[in-house]
Amino acid sequence: MSDLKIPKFATEAEEAKWWYDNREQVSDEFQKAAKEGRLQRGGVRRLFAERGIPIPEPKPLPTTTIRLDPDDIAKARVQASERGLRYQTYLKMIIHEALRNAEGARSSENPERSLSATP
Repeated sequence: MSDLKIPKFATEAEEAKWWYDNREQVSDEFQKAAKEGRLQRGGVRRLFAERGIPIPEPKPLPTTTIRLDPDDIAKARVQASERGLRYQTYLKMIIHEALRNAEGARSSENPERSLSATP
């Protein structure tokens, strides 16, 4: 198995520093595991399951259907590809950002509204 022991971290900065300082050892362990056939697919969900740690199920998001101009979809596909994203994910990001910006603009235009607004 691995000699690499990952400590518990008090802060994200501490964790980032540890991973940076130990990057060569981590790379060596990864290559060793690859040669031994110990690499597996999966992520946090699989790791938690292996360790018996419960993980809450995410709430399903509602589905919304909108009709978009084919040229806009083509542009979104190109821009998403440049960012390494699926175009649906990219469109969702654009909508989220636009809504956040609009909400910020509304709050700055009407300061008393932002004081009484609740998240």
